Amino acid sequence: MPRHIAVLGGTGPEGFGLALRWARAGETVIIGSRDPQRAQAAADKIKQVAPQALVSGQENSAACGASDLLVLTIPFEGHAKLLKELKSVFRPGTILVDATVPLAASVGGRATRTLGVWQGSAAQEAAELAPAGVSVVAAFQNVGAEMLNGDGPVDCDVIVCSDNPEAGKTVRNLAIKIPGVRAIDGGKLENARILEQITALLIGLNIRHKGHSGIRISGLPPSAYNSE
Repeated sequence: MPRHIAVLGGTGPEGFGLALRWARAGETVIIGSRDPQRAQAAADKIKQVAPQALVSGQENSAACGASDLLVLTIPFEGHAKLLKELKSVFRPGTILVDATVPLAASVGGRATRTLGVWQGSAAQEAAELAPAGVSVVAAFQNVGAEMLNGDGPVDCDVIVCSDNPEAGKTVRNLAIKIPGVRAIDGGKLENARILEQITALLIGLNIRHKGHSGIRISGLPPSAYNSE
């Protein structure tokens, strides 16, 4: 049975870019949205540039129930609300990849600052709100939407943090399906708060220097980039 990747919030720039890249790589992708018509429109847009793509659009809860690998790419203000709404439809053993960043812009502040999250990070909040048996993985916070929505290789490393080593490995293997990306085991889920703060720093750099920055980690042995 083929794997289905549900990108919740896949009509936004980040989620759409991830869905596009994985669809191009041959993955079966479901774009999730509050509005199923918007989700299907985004799927149709991907098919226009990748006619062989296995991609469809559904309402968030339907997308969640149809997949055991979910990628959450929504603004932080809707983070807790959506997770509570989806709690009853998660499949047992689901991997939930949280790319959410609690930017102050979500409450009218500056995008170059993160909000304090009681649990420590958005990903840790997800782990608290998700039902038992769901493995939360933090990843993709530092990959810019502009790079993902382009055609060239993505000049960025993806740091993957999780308390479940097998779930982390699965997500690292998914990350390297994006051309140009290297995936690195970033340790426990508690390190997600650092990834989220780096995003705010990158946004500030992009504003200041009018660019589309990512991160590269140097000085590690080749085995550090091996997802096995």
